[in-house]
Amino acid sequence: MTRIIEILTYTLRPGSGLDFHKVMQNVSVPLHLEAGMDVVSYGCSLHDSDNYHLIRSYESESHRQVSQAVFYASVAWKQGPREDIISRIETSTTIVMALAQDAIDAIRASVDLSGAGARSA
Repeated sequence: MTRIIEILTYTLRPGSGLDFHKVMQNVSVPLHLEAGMDVVSYGCSLHDSDNYHLIRSYESESHRQVSQAVFYASVAWKQGPREDIISRIETSTTIVMALAQDAIDAIRASVDLSGAGARSA
């Protein structure tokens, strides 16, 4: 089975990576999961804590678009972590691609997301 994955990479404002991660781990990722989004991986880059990634998986491109439209329009996002997250991002890049479920599972298994409870929704 093939799914759509979205890889977001962020260059964060200098010195903000660890605080950004706390907001992601404690607020944003739990909101993603509550909204039914599949968070595959997230965290600081191994080479620089001010570089960050978020990988999400979707059934299709239309599912990705609809899920995000609902999520980013929600009161929980707008009145929740939105400002704390956006204020720390200098630049971001999004890559969307098809990937086999086994590859997604391998990425998920290679990282420890237990602290945020991130698993397939």
